[in-house]
Amino acid sequence: MAGKVGKAGSASKVRLNSYDDLFGTVENVSGEQIIHAKLADLHMFKGHPFRVLDDEKMEETTESISKYGVLVPGLARPRTEGGYEIIAGHRRKRGSELAGLDTMPVIVRNYTDDEATIIMVDSNIQREDILPSEKAKAYAMKYEAMKHQGSKGGSTLDEVGEAAGESGKTVQRYVWLARLSDELLDMVDTKKIGISQGVDISFLSEEQQQYVEAVLLETGVSVSNAQAAKLKEYGKSGELTLAMVRLILAEEKPKERKVTIKGDKISRYFSEDYSNDDIEGIIIQLLEEWNATKGVRKQ
Repeated sequence: MAGKVGKAGSASKVRLNSYDDLFGTVENVSGEQIIHAKLADLHMFKGHPFRVLDDEKMEETTESISKYGVLVPGLARPRTEGGYEIIAGHRRKRGSELAGLDTMPVIVRNYTDDEATIIMVDSNIQREDILPSEKAKAYAMKYEAMKHQGSKGGSTLDEVGEAAGESGKTVQRYVWLARLSDELLDMVDTKKIGISQGVDISFLSEEQQQYVEAVLLETGVSVSNAQAAKLKEYGKSGELTLAMVRLILAEEKPKERKVTIKGDKISRYFSEDYSNDDIEGIIIQLLEEWNATKGVRKQ
């Protein structure tokens, strides 16, 4: 079994200094002065996949900013159109707006598109309240950025998952998930479609995904693993029509079997670095190998 990768974020490889240098001091960072940029001049990162909600946490952020100001500066880069593109600090900007401020401290650096993307993803990916759609889009963005960097920044899926301590297999599943339409991704976020089923459906063409979306909205049915696998199979062969989608999703679902394994038994084999998805994937892989071995013995 392959060892787990470390949790040091790959954004630290983009530059010589660490995250402490990036976010930890307000007076001076690597010899660069922090500017107090006008909020109107700070623009959202292009394709920013993470939500900035006016929720309870934002209320807490706003209250803190009202009392003490923005203690940790954001990170931004100059825009050719004028102003700055935020790399890290979207929530701090919103909190500053709600607190009635006009400016916010930011570190301004001339990062490339790929460098900025990697830092943007790594500075958000470890949050606890991330939706599957956010993680999917973020990992897809970072994966493309690392591929562009080639040998300099690496391009393996394991490296993409470093910042969150996730395996390459888990990252690959989310990168595939990012190919879903926004409407189907919303269904994954609201648990109308499971992540495993969503991965299978992501292999369908845009038109075929529209068929699935239409039938799900029309019928309100759920998608089983078997049905998702069948959709993927017919999609690959080019035989998946709207009528076929209706037939597949109308099939009676077998009674779902659920097995619970106690945590103390699992911990004997998996360290805390393994996510639930990692554990599930390894167990399924081992069962498939065991099942194949049974078939050989019977011959």
